[in-house]
Amino acid sequence: MGGRHRTDELEDGYTPYKEPVPRRRRGGRGAVLVPLAGSVALAVLLGVAAFVVINRDRGCSDDALPLRVTAAPDIQPAVSRIAERFTKAAHEIEGRCVTVAVTKGLPSTVASALGGAGGKATAMDLWIPDSGLWVTNLRARTPEVPEAGPSVARSPIVMVASGSVVPALRKSFGEASWGGMIAAANVANVDGPGRKVRVLVPDPALNASGLGALLAAAGVATASGVGEEQLVGALKTLSGSSTVRDQGALLSSLGVKGSKAPLGIASEQGVWAFNRNRKPEVPAVPLYPSEGTVDLDYPVVITTGDAEVRKAAEAFQKELAGEQARRTFQELGFRTPDGKGAKAVTGSGGFQAEAPKAIEVPDAKTVARMSQTWSRIKLGTRLLTLVDVSGTMALPVPGTGLTRMQAITRIAVEGMRLFPVKSELGMWEFSTHLNGRGVDYVKTVPVGPLTEELDGGLRRDVINQRLASTRARATGDTGLNDTLAAAYTQMTKEYQSDKINTVVILTDGAGNDDPDGGIGNQQILKRLKEQYDPEKPVSVLIIAFGPDAPKGKRQMDALAKATAGDAYIAKDILEIRKFFLEGMKRRLCSPNC
Repeated sequence: MGGRHRTDELEDGYTPYKEPVPRRRRGGRGAVLVPLAGSVALAVLLGVAAFVVINRDRGCSDDALPLRVTAAPDIQPAVSRIAERFTKAAHEIEGRCVTVAVTKGLPSTVASALGGAGGKATAMDLWIPDSGLWVTNLRARTPEVPEAGPSVARSPIVMVASGSVVPALRKSFGEASWGGMIAAANVANVDGPGRKVRVLVPDPALNASGLGALLAAAGVATASGVGEEQLVGALKTLSGSSTVRDQGALLSSLGVKGSKAPLGIASEQGVWAFNRNRKPEVPAVPLYPSEGTVDLDYPVVITTGDAEVRKAAEAFQKELAGEQARRTFQELGFRTPDGKGAKAVTGSGGFQAEAPKAIEVPDAKTVARMSQTWSRIKLGTRLLTLVDVSGTMALPVPGTGLTRMQAITRIAVEGMRLFPVKSELGMWEFSTHLNGRGVDYVKTVPVGPLTEELDGGLRRDVINQRLASTRARATGDTGLNDTLAAAYTQMTKEYQSDKINTVVILTDGAGNDDPDGGIGNQQILKRLKEQYDPEKPVSVLIIAFGPDAPKGKRQMDALAKATAGDAYIAKDILEIRKFFLEGMKRRLCSPNC
């Protein structure tokens, strides 16, 4: 496919020849004609050469064959260097010289445009994303998107930390590993390494390094037998305040001091470029996961539909695989497709000269499932908790030294710790006749953001204070059904599509023992089934605690099932962590669990 080249002598330009003015010479006529004839011949030859060169240059400028390349921002400078050399060499396709113009484009933005255009690109002929994961995801939805070609460079996805905190990290976190990252990020593992380590991940919806890290962690979790709940717990944490929009912002935040040591995810080349370009006071240090890692692979994707331009794209693709191009990529911190680094990656400053063990990228279905899991788990939480304060809640729980009320409120407080600060929570209490005759509930704290100011304090603090002061009503019965009907109606009306909407019931046993009547067990089931909308789902989660809880298990299950929810009987207060993660798992697979 390669085109013809101009000769080396002409690559640096051409200075037109000026015939020198001959001096008069004495001598015979023949003596004058011989040099004159030579001069004329030389002028003619040079004139022809000038004509050829000038016309060839004119062909490249007047009728050039443009090749538009879009490259991921991190690799764009290297691709631009290679393109400049390629253009200067005047490669010809069908008699036209190829000129390559390289622009940078965020892979997520380019992928979105390609998907929206049915796989047809209008502003580029060749695309170099940072990862084939973009193409895999695209082709799963839009098969018309061209397949990814060979890689031009690689960069392993690594963990990264400021050099100042690496010793402390190793002490509390141990050797860098995906398993350790899951343990540190797991929202339900409140006593684990997450007490001292804060994991930061580039948003997987926008960054291949973030998605690659999740795929690597999920693969390691599956292979090691780590419970799926732990992975879900880690994903929930990372989907909150631990996710940053891009790699640059993540690396810049590593030096910010706080109560927890920040541990980030980035590409090896990104760490190298950050240290070289930003020159932080304390350099960032790459940490290579012991189980291996996934690489950013920078594939070539030819998107043009024009046959002539495609030939140009194939010629440039060949150039990108050449030895000179490989050296350019290495000089800018990348590894070659076979994993070889150069002086940029030498083993100093924490960089590892030898390529880390590669974890195989999973199939398209697994990648798509992880992307979907991330989008679902990233949804916020809107939750209304109904706390049982009926008379039986004052009874003791054998073997605990606690009343049922005390146990339930501790479960509620423990549950509060599991929700990110952006969550919206509220609380009602229920028994019988709490707000006048026939009204079995009182709206103690309206649903809203935990960080919103309410009654002189933050909503989170107000809920905790209310839980601490909650007492069982000695003569109160359990008006659960009327309360649930009112709560479910309100949450349905106030449904928010960007959040998971849930009604949580904390009780010592489900069922309605309101002697004054109210909604019966079959009536509440019928009402919930009628109100439940799978397009706008509001689920019911029931957590019961105490010796009487098993008696109401059948009704609990029925209430939960009517709304694609869950029902649990807790034997230990800390089981709330397990229930929370199991509920998250159902959220991810609903409605096909």
